[in-house]
Amino acid sequence: MAWSILVLSGVLEAVWATALGRSAGLSRLAPTVVFLLALVASMAGLAYAMRTLPIGTAYAVWVGIGAVLTATVSMTSGGETVSLAKILCLLAIVGGVVGLKLAH
Repeated sequence: MAWSILVLSGVLEAVWATALGRSAGLSRLAPTVVFLLALVASMAGLAYAMRTLPIGTAYAVWVGIGAVLTATVSMTSGGETVSLAKILCLLAIVGGVVGLKLAH
């Protein structure tokens, strides 16, 4: 259960990071509300997962999922350039996250 909550929380990290970027410095209402709700839910899920998972593993997985998804959203929406190097680095993060799960 903790792993499922952690993965969902990592996805919500990408949601709040993307919403923060689109909020124009918290000046646009809708993205700001999405940012705040996703932030609270993401942190609550991370805190729940840390009850049973080691802090280092939980945090690294949470950040890894959020970082990969945020970068992917940015690249697919045209906000960031796509390159082979970026894709390979993102795949390395995914490999690290999977490795942490398998090592647990």
